Amino acid sequence: MSPPGPNLTLPSIEAVEQGLRSAGYIPSRQIATAVYLAHHLQKPILVEGPAGVGKTELARSVAVWLSLPLIRMQCYEGLDEAKALYEWKYGKQLLYTQILKDKIGSVIGDADGLVSALNKLHDFGDIFFSENFLEPRPLLRALQQPSGAVLLIDEVDKSDQEFEAFLLEILSDYQVTIPEIGSIQAVTTPIVLLTSNSTRDLGDALKRRCLHLHIGFPDEKLEAQIIASRVPGIEAKLLRQVVSFVQQLRTLDLKKMPSVSETIDWAKVLVLLHAPVLEVDLVRDTLNVLLKFEADIEIAGKQLATLTHKARADAGVTS
Repeated sequence: MSPPGPNLTLPSIEAVEQGLRSAGYIPSRQIATAVYLAHHLQKPILVEGPAGVGKTELARSVAVWLSLPLIRMQCYEGLDEAKALYEWKYGKQLLYTQILKDKIGSVIGDADGLVSALNKLHDFGDIFFSENFLEPRPLLRALQQPSGAVLLIDEVDKSDQEFEAFLLEILSDYQVTIPEIGSIQAVTTPIVLLTSNSTRDLGDALKRRCLHLHIGFPDEKLEAQIIASRVPGIEAKLLRQVVSFVQQLRTLDLKKMPSVSETIDWAKVLVLLHAPVLEVDLVRDTLNVLLKFEADIEIAGKQLATLTHKARADAGVTS
């Protein structure tokens, strides 16, 4: 089995940081370290954390930076290997069966007896369950990429425990077993990221095979860098106000904290509305971009003036 990406060079954690930044992803040191170790140790990364903090975006950015195809498998309850690994091309098998039926005379015409004729037909039957009739799904496609790939197994916690157990072979040996064909091993080891929003506890066997990475809400400095990279043209004072306001929101007793992706959306809205500074009325009118539950909007609304005033003060806005 070849190492990940035959032409990839990840000489240092600093190189990973720079590479991800070049793809528009602002990583923490911990994130860059996990990607570096995953490449060199050939281990998957299990990325956990609340929704909207950049777990899926990390996989996209690694693929962009390394110029590798991103193969994504979205997990859900009831997902099975037919959707994740492979399916047989039944239409093609049926067509070839009809062709064989039409040519049956020429196929077994020189057979000495029934056993000989059945053996000849058996040889053709094996052809129908070969790779020519295989329809690869995300897991198998990732193993078949000659130059490697980034395999994203998204929201693995939404899948069943049976499917989680099914993943163990590919995460351990980067191979899959198809009963009719046998084991298929990765041409080039993919970089594998699994994401989880922790809706259920994952099994120890799965966790043992992965490097663990938790991405939480960023601190003010990192969040400001992320927004600046994703919302070009935002004024520095408005940026500081946005970050201060969102950081304060996350200290409230909310059902769902505003995520980084929602902060980015809110910053884009404020730029679109040509807002030089945060005003209470403007914040109230756009609060639904940040908060997704009416109860959370009501909780924040009671403290809106205080939160807005402090955000302006933190950014040095006095008027």
